[in-house]
Amino acid sequence: MARMVDGMERMLRGEMPQPAAATKIGMRLASFAAGEAIVELEADATHANPMGTVQGGILAAIADAAMGWAYMTTLAEGESYTTLEIKVNFLRPVRAGRLEGRARVRNAGSTIGLIECDVLADGGKVAAYAVSTCMILRGDAAAGR
Repeated sequence: MARMVDGMERMLRGEMPQPAAATKIGMRLASFAAGEAIVELEADATHANPMGTVQGGILAAIADAAMGWAYMTTLAEGESYTTLEIKVNFLRPVRAGRLEGRARVRNAGSTIGLIECDVLADGGKVAAYAVSTCMILRGDAAAGR
């Protein structure tokens, strides 16, 4: 099994498609470094709730993807992961425009990781803050992931 970052690098070069769920809502991995990842989405009316603001689940999806990709950069060959918990604090309403999830790994233990993410809108204002706990999978548990 290749390292997760190998696939991420191929995605950035356009040699591999973004995940289907990300493509469905218009989200993409924009960049990554060790313990960090940035996800972008250009929000429009299709992302809005009845009040005309971006639906909270979209902000949560941006954070979840960014935190997952950031955590992937810490994994060794043959390892995968699963999310144990995610918490999102919505800090301000967001209208259409460019959204960016900036995630960083706060702690990468031997089994459990803690990752956080700011979802930015309106020229860099934090619209949502998220924290995720992830668990490394190895051996048969990581197969096919």
